Amino acid sequence: MARYGNLVKPRSQELLHLTVLRTQQLSPHWMRITLGGGDIDRFEPMGFDQWFRIFLPMGGDEGLERIPAKANKLFGYLKYLSIPDGMRPVMRNYTVRAFRPADAGTPAELDVDFVLHGTGPTAGPASRWASAAEPGESVVIIDEGLGFNPQKGTSRVVLVADETGVPAVAGVCSSLPASATGVVLLEAPSAEDTLAFDAPAGVEVRWIVREQGGTPGAAALDALQQLPAETAGTHYFIVGEQSLPTSARRHLVAAGVDKAQISFVGYWRVGAASPAPKSQQAQEAHS
Repeated sequence: MARYGNLVKPRSQELLHLTVLRTQQLSPHWMRITLGGGDIDRFEPMGFDQWFRIFLPMGGDEGLERIPAKANKLFGYLKYLSIPDGMRPVMRNYTVRAFRPADAGTPAELDVDFVLHGTGPTAGPASRWASAAEPGESVVIIDEGLGFNPQKGTSRVVLVADETGVPAVAGVCSSLPASATGVVLLEAPSAEDTLAFDAPAGVEVRWIVREQGGTPGAAALDALQQLPAETAGTHYFIVGEQSLPTSARRHLVAAGVDKAQISFVGYWRVGAASPAPKSQQAQEAHS
């Protein structure tokens, strides 16, 4: 996931070992995984589009125990790559959909929403894991902070995303002050995937259902281009398939919007999904 703009880093970036508490399929393309236990009390919620690196146990818990302390840094990442194939966990980047702190004896919980892309061998490793995850399974996360970072005094937002950016946009909306105004443009792969979430009364949420076979992000980009460009007091946040944020930023800058008013993040790229480890591919080929 390529991230651009001024990031807000967390106070701590230690490895946090967590456990799957429960799973819930929200719609045809959404699976919610609720994490807790383990080191959950050391997680510090920041709101907005707080994101983290998650390590999924494709080769069992032994691989999770071998993750180096700074696997999100260059040297640590190289050590992570030295974990043997078949044991090495899959690392992906995800956004906090919701965090519920411990309260009156109820343990803290962290919700993560996974987009389910494809089925069987055509699905990405994280999608396959989320589809089959069971309570009790272990994962490891490293907090990475925020990408949404508007200038002080901003009172209006324009938030644009394909389905992969919906958790980030929902997190931003839940963290905005009640007085905030703006427009949210969200592209979904089907009508069943247009899920409701809380937003300030002055923020209008518009869902756009992508045509079957349509290019991800294209409909959201077109909807943005139909809006008048706002050059003062507005912050733009555009996330999703790489061509959406890059094309949107180019359009906005050409329309006179200051680059400092735009946070944009490329989460993925069509045709460039990371494959499963070789050992897992072989296992699936013979299953």
